This record gives sequence, C-alpha cells and structure tokens, in this order.
Amino acid sequence: MKIALLSEKYTPDIGGLAISTGRLGHLLASVGHKVRVFAPTLSLPPSEQRTLPSSGVSVMRFGAHKRVDDTLVDWFELIVEEHKREPFDVLHAYFLPQARFVAAYAGKYLNIPSVLSIRGNDIERAAFDPSKFSHVMYALQNASAVTTNASVLAKKAKAFAAGREIFLIPNGIDVELFKPMERNEGLAEALGLADKGKKKEERSIVIGFAGELREKKGLKTLLSAYAQTNKKRPTALLIVGEVRAGEDKKIFDEFRLSNPEYHIIVTGTISHKDMPAYYALMDVFVHPSLRDGMPNALLEAMACEKVVIATPVGSVTDVIEDGKNGALVNVNDAAALAEKILQALGLPENNRSMSKSAREAVVRQFTLEKELQANLQVYQSLGLKI
Repeated sequence: MKIALLSEKYTPDIGGLAISTGRLGHLLASVGHKVRVFAPTLSLPPSEQRTLPSSGVSVMRFGAHKRVDDTLVDWFELIVEEHKREPFDVLHAYFLPQARFVAAYAGKYLNIPSVLSIRGNDIERAAFDPSKFSHVMYALQNASAVTTNASVLAKKAKAFAAGREIFLIPNGIDVELFKPMERNEGLAEALGLADKGKKKEERSIVIGFAGELREKKGLKTLLSAYAQTNKKRPTALLIVGEVRAGEDKKIFDEFRLSNPEYHIIVTGTISHKDMPAYYALMDVFVHPSLRDGMPNALLEAMACEKVVIATPVGSVTDVIEDGKNGALVNVNDAAALAEKILQALGLPENNRSMSKSAREAVVRQFTLEKELQANLQVYQSLGLKI
C-alpha cells in the first residue's frame, strides 16, 4: 500500500505532532507499506522542495510561505503532481485546519480515500478561529475516515459532524525503550544533580517535565507550584526540552532572575532514544497542561515507572486513574499541584505501587503494535488491502 502522510510538522521539528507523525510513518513502513511524508518547513525558501530518506520513509519538505493560503495551494498541487507520477492508495493527515483540509480536498479531487487524525489543539482551539472554521468543517465532513487519540476529542469532533464515526486510536510508545533504568550518575553530574559525597537523605530531589514548556503546557502553574514546593522541601526542577521563545521565554527568564537560589535546569532538545536516562533522574514527573491530546511524554514517564501528576485534559483521563497509576490536579491549580508533589515525595511505598501500575497500564494499552494495528484496521474499513 502506498500512503501519503501529510503533517504540519515532522522530525526534527519540535513537539508531539512531529513525534507522532514520525512514529506512524515508521510503523507503517516497518510492515512493508510505502510511506511518503509531505510537510512544510520554514527552513527552505517558499515552494522549494527537498526529499530526504528517513528509516524507510521518504520525506519531502517544501518551503512554507508567509501566507498560509499560498502554502496550502502548494501542498495541494504537490500531492496532485506526485499522485500522477506514482499513485497513492490513501492520504493520511495530521492536524485538522491545514494538513487535513488539504488531504480531504485532494482525496475528493483525486477520488482516493483520506484519513484525518485529530490530535488536540486542532479541534480545541482552531475550531474557534473564524479563519480556520471552514477548513475544519470541510475536513470533518469530507474525509473518508476520522481518527483521534482521545475520547474527549472524539466527542468534540462529533459535535461538529453529527453522526460521523470517529475511530479512537491512542498513541503508542516503545515500552522496550521506555522502561525503568538505574540513575546515570555521569549524566546527573553533568546536569548539576550529582549525589557524590552526599548522604542518602541529602540526595537531590528532582521534579521533572519533558517537552516544549509553554503556556499551553502549564508554564505558569508549573513555576508557581515549584516555588511553593521549594519553600517546604528543597528540590531541583528539570525541564527536558526547551522553553518556547517569545512571551513564554520572557516569563520563564523573569522567574529565574527573581529566584536565583532555585535549582532549575533546561536541557535543550534531547534525542528521543536518550530520554529514558533523563526520566530516570526524576522523582516526580509533572504535566500540568491547560489543553492536550495524548501527551507522549506522559506515557513515556509512566512506562519508566515514574510517579506522574497531570491535569485531567485531553486523553489524560483515558490514561490515568487518579490515585492508582498517577495523580490528577485541576487545571491552573498551582497550590494543589505543589501539595500533590509534596505528598508524592513523602510516600515512597505508595509511590512504588503507583509507578508499577503506571507501567502496567502503558504496556497493556499504549504500545506501538496496538497503534499500528488500529490504523491498519481503519485502512481496511475503507476497502484498502493491508
């Protein structure tokens, strides 16, 4: 089967969308399907194209324009031309207002099926943008199939397209890569978290976050909760990733300048394969998002048997059973988050039970194989031979 995979981001771009698109592409390629990715980029001049091989997946990046509509025109025409050269069996797109609009339109135009995958912000925010609303509605109403990774997003999508079947396909992760491991003291020392020469009770306590820290991911809540926690128990805050440039970075930098005594570490972008070693440094993993789909980092931390504390947004409630395999706190409630962190740090026996349950939940429900098979079943429902 020949699959055109459309996404607004693709590795090495930052964020869950790029990771999820890359994961699906490689999963499909691993079972013999020919996958071609089409994704715009600001790294190339407008309309310029470059094709790169990526572990069995052909990736075509094309230069984006300043005007979104010009980029969408290029995207549509690129799919049409490539289909003429080597016909696709299906178009599969990630992110509703742009990639999925192009896929739905091109699918209708070329008379081939299109699959749209809703990930989070595309239905929770873009649908409220008048400039994107028509694209959202067209995509939802004209796609051959629609999938999402969260039950709450499926419900929201059905509110726009009544009677439309939405296939629920949770994210999957590599549970052989993301698993419990010993703390790497060399890495800890490089990050300023070394415990050499310290007594066990003096070991650095680490609160961890992974991903691009920004407003949507609960930037202000995290910083406030960390400050409240630190007043009662000295800890380090480990941010594995970046802080988004612009207003978010300004807020973060001002917090650091106002609290020079706090031990805050920002690693910068880390290779996906190296992430387990960073999770191993964390005593508690926090994910205080304001909105979300199914956070890859949350599943990874759970698979690494970390104590996780998150907000009940997107598919988080599909994953976490409060008090059993993780803890939930209300959105924007820094005081409650701080309280949950302190509780977790003070209950090691409870933590061990909770963290083991966390990994068991991921191994049971959120594996790569389950994600692959669910997508193949969607293709099969469209009459495609898998």
